[in-house]
Amino acid sequence: MNYKLLSVLLLMTGLFGMLGSLSWIIRRGNTKKVTIYFGICQSAIVLWIISQLMILFSVTRHQLWISYIIGNIGISLFSPMWLMFSSEFSDIKHKIINSAPLISFFSIIMILTNPMHKMYYTEFERNNISYGLLFYVFQIIYYMFIITGITMMCIKHIRGKSRITKQIMLLTLSTAVPMAVNTLTVTRIINVGIELTPLFFAFSSIMILIAISRFGLLNINRIAINDTIDNISGGVIVFDSEDNLSYMNKYAENIFCEIENFDTLCRKTNLDMDYDFESSEIKLGDNYYNIKQSFCFSRSGIMARIIIVNDVTEYHELAETERQLSIEQERNRIAQEIHDSAGHTFTMISSVARMLQVRITDSDIKNYISEIDGLSRSGVTQLRCSINNLRDDTFMTSITSAVRSVTDAVRNIDTDLCIQGTETEKYSFCIRQVYDNCRETITNAMRYSNAEHMDIIIKFLDDRLEIYILDNGKGCKNIKENNGLKGIRQRTESLGGTVRFISSAGEGFTTIMKIPVSSETK
Repeated sequence: MNYKLLSVLLLMTGLFGMLGSLSWIIRRGNTKKVTIYFGICQSAIVLWIISQLMILFSVTRHQLWISYIIGNIGISLFSPMWLMFSSEFSDIKHKIINSAPLISFFSIIMILTNPMHKMYYTEFERNNISYGLLFYVFQIIYYMFIITGITMMCIKHIRGKSRITKQIMLLTLSTAVPMAVNTLTVTRIINVGIELTPLFFAFSSIMILIAISRFGLLNINRIAINDTIDNISGGVIVFDSEDNLSYMNKYAENIFCEIENFDTLCRKTNLDMDYDFESSEIKLGDNYYNIKQSFCFSRSGIMARIIIVNDVTEYHELAETERQLSIEQERNRIAQEIHDSAGHTFTMISSVARMLQVRITDSDIKNYISEIDGLSRSGVTQLRCSINNLRDDTFMTSITSAVRSVTDAVRNIDTDLCIQGTETEKYSFCIRQVYDNCRETITNAMRYSNAEHMDIIIKFLDDRLEIYILDNGKGCKNIKENNGLKGIRQRTESLGGTVRFISSAGEGFTTIMKIPVSSETK
């Protein structure tokens, strides 16, 4: 078999192989950029093989020149389109990559105008073709594009902490092997008298056909399924038979970040999950996740472990809301019972005491009855405060609302609440203590002072909180700090503050509290 016939057979083998893979792409593919770019790559190789056939049958210099132009157009198109295909396939985008076709345009212009400058072919005759500087420059650029494309596809899988897929291996081999053979042939490292590159393009077509038919490369159904799984609002993680990570969609990546295998997942979730568990629940940060596991079996055993992850935080929040609602309902029930029973009892005692005061003339007995009346009214006030506390604790969100909840419960004394300044979060550290102090002060006034009016002034200053409580009761000559006043002092001083009690006979009673507030307090 002579050289020409063998070359024709090799070229026809490569041509039919590439046409087969191209027709399969058109039939099974889609209109996405990744498919279009890949189809152009295959078409460029077809052009190059056709040009090689034309070179074998070229007789005149003009025919040879046309054949070489067609081949160079194919070569000029392939490398930039391969780079753009790799960019889309790997989802690694850059503006420079989109400008790659400009290299194709420039190289084609330089080839067509070669007779004018002779920088691409220094000599172009039937048996004497010599390459110029631009030929080698463009070849280097083309190889760089191809190598960059292969690298991008590998980087995508390295970033995802997954193994290089069979698709990537087949695509890499389909490009790298012919490129290597062509390089060895052009540099005369391999010189067997025939063109070997077409044979390896036939090899490339077989690799591509396997990638398309066996592993679903560019298949619209698989692309749609992959896109759907990658964008669903739930995590999907697949481990192979050796429990190494095979696939993880974007939702799962956002939750677990870097996972190499099933053991890594167990460590990240802080849960000692049994290898055969069906469902489990974990907490990461403030979120709760339900994890379900299933297996994919083959004849030889477990082929893959599939983990489905769903965010169930909303269900926990609903359960907590329902629990709070149940507690609130129970609080209201207890508060109503206390109001109906104990509240009625205190009111009746106070009413009877007032009636006795009118009918009895003995001054000592009147004093005792008056004390009973004061204790009863004080008990009613404390009871109302306690009921408010049971019914709703939202008043504890601010000092103003907490103090107002006390004054609203008072019925026997007119109270005026005056707020000066603006309350912010920096005062929130003493809400409970201020509430307890104001409640105790008002209770004492109702119990002992016989006051008819009370003023409460709260000043929100930059560096401190000041509270003034003044009543118009009977006052006292000597102030004795028993349990109530001692409690007020202890609570105030525990916050680093000070308290003063001021009173004289017939001049009412005044309580002044000053609590320091740091500007850094949050």
